Amino acid sequence: MNARIQVSVTDASGAEVVKATTAMNDAGGFSYTFVVPLRAVAGDAVVTAVPYNIDWCDDTGRNNRVAASGDVLPERVSCVIPMQPLAITR
Repeated sequence: MNARIQVSVTDASGAEVVKATTAMNDAGGFSYTFVVPLRAVAGDAVVTAVPYNIDWCDDTGRNNRVAASGDVLPERVSCVIPMQPLAITR
């Protein structure tokens, strides 16, 4: 599997200070290490990680991942981007 995940860090000012992709394993796990850039504003930051370059969230009201040929449709996922808090201090 060549799946990738996009990791972003947004600082306290709302600026995206880290944006990168990394490999995701078959179970959906990943590991990514980063250094907070000096330009990042100290305070409450947010880390997000979403599957890279795929439609992981269908917000159109219809499922565009499974053919409508009578297949059992998978359970839809939330379109809310998962966020984890990060405190940036100096």
